[in-house]
Amino acid sequence: MMLNKALECSTAYLLLGGNLGDREANLEQAITLLSAQVGEVISVSALYETAAWGKTDQPAFLNQAVALQTNLTALEVLTKALAIEQELGRVRKDKWGERLIDIDLILFGDEIIDIPDKLQVPHPHMQNRRFVMEPLAEIAPEVIHPVLGQSMLSISQSLNDPLPVKRL
Repeated sequence: MMLNKALECSTAYLLLGGNLGDREANLEQAITLLSAQVGEVISVSALYETAAWGKTDQPAFLNQAVALQTNLTALEVLTKALAIEQELGRVRKDKWGERLIDIDLILFGDEIIDIPDKLQVPHPHMQNRRFVMEPLAEIAPEVIHPVLGQSMLSISQSLNDPLPVKRL
């Protein structure tokens, strides 16, 4: 007798961004590929335009948060996201540099994951960056940060990040 073990789904929250080429089309392509390769997209934020963070002498970024249901592990989601970046033409040159597409895994359910030099979830800097928190708070206002114990909306409203983020 064969037993079917139901695959557990987790909700993954990702932040997409890019500041080269047709930024909006690049984000749309990334969402299409995430849907095909990672899981069912259940929510997508509006587009947000943000001045470059960290390395400021470059074009503004478009950012968008995406929530999806997946039966993959967090590490598998990250691996697929990196492959999608490559498929869309991402070339990694400079930290915080220009890019066609960036896909960051921000939250994975309520898991806390620390695999040195590979994956940290929740994203270790999310609570300090307006360009992450505003789109995330839009699609997941009541989701609780598993380390800080605060909702995404609460974190977003108490940010000290002066970088302007404009909802389009």
